[in-house]
Amino acid sequence: MDETLGTALRRWRDRLSPTDIGRPSLPGRRAAGLRREELADLAGLSVDYVVRLEQGRATSPSAQVVASLARALQLRPVERDHAYRLAGLLPPQEGTISTHVPAGVQRMLARLGEFPVGVFSADWTLLSWSPAWAALLGDPGGRTPRERNLVRAVFATGPSGLAAWPVLQDDEALLSPALVADLRTALVAYPRDRGLIDLVEELRSTSPEFARLWNEGAVGPHVSSRKTVVHPQVGEVSCDCDVLTVPGCDLRLVVYTVAADSADAEKLEFLRVTGGVPADGPPPQGPGLFSTP
Repeated sequence: MDETLGTALRRWRDRLSPTDIGRPSLPGRRAAGLRREELADLAGLSVDYVVRLEQGRATSPSAQVVASLARALQLRPVERDHAYRLAGLLPPQEGTISTHVPAGVQRMLARLGEFPVGVFSADWTLLSWSPAWAALLGDPGGRTPRERNLVRAVFATGPSGLAAWPVLQDDEALLSPALVADLRTALVAYPRDRGLIDLVEELRSTSPEFARLWNEGAVGPHVSSRKTVVHPQVGEVSCDCDVLTVPGCDLRLVVYTVAADSADAEKLEFLRVTGGVPADGPPPQGPGLFSTP
C-alpha cells in the first residue's frame, strides 16, 4: 500500500519525544511521541487541521504548511523532500532559499530554554524561536513570513517599521549595512528565489535608505552589540546580542544573553517563567518585534 502524507506525519510524530522539543516528559504520559496538540502548536496550525491531515481529509496543504510541519517534526532534508512529494508539491529547488531548520538546530533551540534565540533564513525571515524569545520580544506565531522578515522591519517606513520595535537600535548604523550586504550575498547564492528578488525590488523602491546602501554597495559584518528591549511588564532589559551562523544550511541564530545575577537576568527569568503573560490577564497587545498595527 502506498504511503500517504497522513501516515508519514503520524510516524514522524511518534518518533519525537517531548524532551526533543524542550518540554518535560511527565509521569503517566500515554503518548509515545508528540501529541497532535503539541505538533499543531509547534507548526502554528490548528489541532483540527493536523487531525484532518493525518486522517487524509485535508489533501492539499500549501508549501508553507509542509515547511512548517517539517521544521516542527525535525525532519532531515531527504524526509522533508519526501513530505513535499506526498503533498503533491515539488521540493525546494536549487537556487532558492531553504526554510528548513535541521534537527540538531531544533534540539539546540529547545535546550537553550533560558535564552531568547531566533533562527533566521538567508533572507532574514524568522523561522523558529525559543519560548524566551517570544516572552521578551513578543510572540511571532500570529505573524506571516512576510511580517517576520527582519530586513523589511528595519527598512519599512511608517508604523510597521522601527517605531514598532521594542528594541532600541543603538547599533543601527552597523545593522543596516550588514543586512543589505547579506541580501546582496544571498542574491548571488539564490538567484532563482522569487521572494528574495521581490524583497530587494520592494525595498529599493520604498526605502530611500535601503536604496542608498544598495547603490553604494554597502558591506558590513555582523558584530556583537548591546540592545535594550522595552517590555510592557518589566521595563528596559539590556542584552548582549550575537549572531551565529550554521555551516552548511545558511541559517543565522540571533542570541540574546544577559550577565548572571544581574537585574536584567532577574527580569529575563521572570519573563521566561511567566511567558510574558501578566498574572491578571492575557499578554499585552502592544508592539512585538515585527508587529504591525
